[in-house]
Amino acid sequence: MTEERRNLVFSSPPDDVDAVHEFLESVWEANPHVGELDRMAFETALIELASNVIQHAAGEGGVTCVLTVLADESGLSASLADTADAGGIVLMNREMPSELAESGRGIALIQALVDDLRYERVDERNVWTITRAHEAG
Repeated sequence: MTEERRNLVFSSPPDDVDAVHEFLESVWEANPHVGELDRMAFETALIELASNVIQHAAGEGGVTCVLTVLADESGLSASLADTADAGGIVLMNREMPSELAESGRGIALIQALVDDLRYERVDERNVWTITRAHEAG
């Protein structure tokens, strides 16, 4: 198996998570070896991440994101760099909030679906990275 790297640049507005869904369709077409469970978990985590960035980071001028997805023999990874201001984000293992909570599920959901979630501020950009190893099977 070879390494497959694909990139997408999108801005919100006008783009939304539909652009990420469409982009991932092309990733899956190019990587038919990726199992359904891996696809579903990775895609759900990435859509949640993109949705959070669009919802919480897009100010009056919106936000531009560069998304890179890599598929290789070990698994899947994605890097999402956005132009939003630094948000004072600290990642730690999070518990899912109570059923009555109105927010706070995003990071916990992403962490439950992938093996690793990282955040760092690099050159005036927020850079989010997720990785998921292929399920044995």
